[in-house]
Amino acid sequence: MSYQCFDLSIAEGIAHIVMNRPEVRNNMNPAFWEELPKLIDEIDANAEARVIVISSTGPHFCGGLDVSMFGSDAVKDAAPDAYAERQRGLKFLDTVKRMQGSISALETCRLPVLVAIQGGCIGGGVDLATAADMRYATADAFLTIYETKIGMTADVGTFPRIVKLIPEGIVREMAYTGRRMPAAEALNIGLVNRVFDDHQAMLDGVMDIAREIAANAPLAVHGCKRAITYARDHNTQDGLDWIGMWNASMLHPEEIHEAMQARAEKRDAEFAALPKRRA
Repeated sequence: MSYQCFDLSIAEGIAHIVMNRPEVRNNMNPAFWEELPKLIDEIDANAEARVIVISSTGPHFCGGLDVSMFGSDAVKDAAPDAYAERQRGLKFLDTVKRMQGSISALETCRLPVLVAIQGGCIGGGVDLATAADMRYATADAFLTIYETKIGMTADVGTFPRIVKLIPEGIVREMAYTGRRMPAAEALNIGLVNRVFDDHQAMLDGVMDIAREIAANAPLAVHGCKRAITYARDHNTQDGLDWIGMWNASMLHPEEIHEAMQARAEKRDAEFAALPKRRA
């Protein structure tokens, strides 16, 4: 399947999704919101890879929401009938829910998702980045909750996630001011995992990390992703109960034996792949 906003390549167990519209700062137009979850679902459902890397092109990672959408039926009902204004709020909520679902696809898919950020990660770009498992950046990168600067409150996913990644006071400062957070600061507070000198060095480094993930047992990595997300959203005892139940049904001694045997024999392990999802 071809996409307007993305290029996809799969090699060495890594699905590399590249945003390909640098001339418009890789903004999030209507096609973006439709294509992203379809692309993630296609990779996940067909078990085509073991890890996903999302990167971008041009001077900026993502310029956020395509502002032309504010004048479209995607966010506004132009119908002149008497009931349109009464319906407006619920229609807007429906649009937001669909957009939230597009971003949440990164979190709910079975594979780890790594995001490589160069230049600006603006507005909706932060929604996308915070939904990923890990974030990496170039030295010139910055993140900004820019929605405040254009008179709106971010609503697609930034706040529920970023407040669990960095201190609340810093989130509030970013949100209230809309200021740019440079990569060095993002690294210092743990919002990004690592900072690289330039775009190519970042892509090389992130692909090395992705290959290391892809070399591990896909079933175990999937279990880690589920357990970490569950623990983030629940208390400690709930997390302990959940992982106990998960391993009671999902722990595979054969995978452990293969990992140990492959290490002893200095060869690549042959693990079970994630099963394809039912249509």
